[in-house]
Amino acid sequence: MLTGSCLCGGIQYEIQSELGDIMQCHCQNCRKANGAAFAANAGIPTNAFNLLKGKELVSEYESTPGVFRVFCQRCASPLYSRRPSMPDILRLRIGTLDTKIDKTPSFHIFVDSKAEWHNICDDIPQHKEFPTS
Repeated sequence: MLTGSCLCGGIQYEIQSELGDIMQCHCQNCRKANGAAFAANAGIPTNAFNLLKGKELVSEYESTPGVFRVFCQRCASPLYSRRPSMPDILRLRIGTLDTKIDKTPSFHIFVDSKAEWHNICDDIPQHKEFPTS
């Protein structure tokens, strides 16, 4: 089991599954939503995510058609994104985890739109968009 929370601690959650592959997304929307060069995300089963505290603080924003970014309305911590077209998967923002993990990133996505001021300095695979396989 993994646990996590937002910056202010108003939202707390647990995940009753392993994390999927960790991906570093360099698309402009992820950069803007996280205020950083990329977002570090991992897929998790929707039914494995349990909100323990702070349901009243959870808000979401449809950043592009069919993509909802879920965050704390008090501190604005991004928690995960969801797509109604993929109801079984959430993309967890792993920076909100409180549990230490041993897993490392598997790949970079949307590197064609990465911030011009950021250099990718590792050897993990890079994809122009989201890989289909």
